[in-house]
Amino acid sequence: MPDPIEYDIVIVGGGPAALAAAIYAGRSEMRTLVLERSGLGGQVALTHAIENYPGFPEGIAGPELTTRMAAQAARFGVETRIEEVTRLDVEGPIKILTTSENCYRAPAVILAMGADPRKLNVPGESELRGRGVSYCATCDGPFFRGKKLVVVGGGDTALKEALFLTHFASEVVIVHRRDTFRAEKIYQTEAAGNPKIRFEPETVVQRILGEQKVEGVELRHVKSEAVKKIDCEGVFIFVGRIPNTSFLKNVFPKQHGGQLETDRDMMTCEPGLFAIGDVRQYSYRQIAAAVGEGAMAAIAAENWISAQKAEGKLKR
Repeated sequence: MPDPIEYDIVIVGGGPAALAAAIYAGRSEMRTLVLERSGLGGQVALTHAIENYPGFPEGIAGPELTTRMAAQAARFGVETRIEEVTRLDVEGPIKILTTSENCYRAPAVILAMGADPRKLNVPGESELRGRGVSYCATCDGPFFRGKKLVVVGGGDTALKEALFLTHFASEVVIVHRRDTFRAEKIYQTEAAGNPKIRFEPETVVQRILGEQKVEGVELRHVKSEAVKKIDCEGVFIFVGRIPNTSFLKNVFPKQHGGQLETDRDMMTCEPGLFAIGDVRQYSYRQIAAAVGEGAMAAIAAENWISAQKAEGKLKR
């Protein structure tokens, strides 16, 4: 492994939160590096159209928004490398990040790895993602005006998103593998009283149907094993999210694998280590919110570095 490469701020992840942080850090003349394991954009890069991001009244495609943000960061001197971080170590005020190719050192690290939606792993799911299969009602609900939709899940998120989708859909069918819901009673009561919502309890989706777009789902009753098909034009899946924090178990033995707790400056319990976007607990999972968190974390990181230098803990 070569000698560590020095930066002021290293940002792990390449979605909107990370890129917003990079823009602010670079503009503050911090030596800034973005490490992304595959390609810039995160979940946004898979989004066909974004209609609720300020400044784009006609909407903007996810890849285009990502490209613009990356170009803006590069303009301020931010470097980007496609490398997956496999380990993070903390030595006093310095953080050491190890990838398969290099080692990096920085006093401040901003974690923005995001979270992946938990999949059903059934035929048709991956093939029709973005063509009727979605994991975000706020992002994609408006594209399904007057359509019949299926929502999969039984927690707070599933019921809240189902209720949101009734503003657009003609009917929403909630499919849940159990006969009771984990969601708060208030959401259960509201969903049960909504004339656009009906339930398929003790049922699982075993296949999503369609060639070029979603045309229906194949359901199986978990007790009787009876199989039936229902027509629909969209499937929204809310069975949990998996934060990309598995490599942090040595730093956060109690939080790794889950979302990270932060203070109001986006700093975790480890000084100089920040978390933003979907990897952060209580994140709103919206692009505009993630961008705001990125800006806050970059400003806070710069201030933290300045304070460490003033106290003599870092070289000026």
